[in-house]
Amino acid sequence: MRKIDPHTLLSALWLFILLNVIFRDFHQLGMAWYLESLLTGYQNGVEITDEIMLMAGILVQVPIGMVLLSHVLARKWLRRATFLAVPITAAGMMLAPPTDMDDVLHLVIELLAILVILSVAWRWPDDQATPARA
Repeated sequence: MRKIDPHTLLSALWLFILLNVIFRDFHQLGMAWYLESLLTGYQNGVEITDEIMLMAGILVQVPIGMVLLSHVLARKWLRRATFLAVPITAAGMMLAPPTDMDDVLHLVIELLAILVILSVAWRWPDDQATPARA
């Protein structure tokens, strides 16, 4: 396997997670029961309120922001941001429990990617720190 700059690898992994989240949600739209539950204003027995939608929007901003931060932050700050973003993102994933087998598949893949992100950030040697760009 070729050597990939940790900044690029972390950004790609965050994008990988986002694509899985988006496809998981989009894929549900093909299920009649899911559409019917959305029309009732309840999902998994929880009323979907403006506050819940705001919280979901905030939670998804974490991995979206990490895609950008992975490219612009220096190693020191990116590692700190990653160690903060990983538990927030993982907790957000666990808030919407899987409702069928494809949801389980996507959740497992997303959580594995989170573990890889954590591993890359944890094992990123100081001597690989990228010099600041002008």
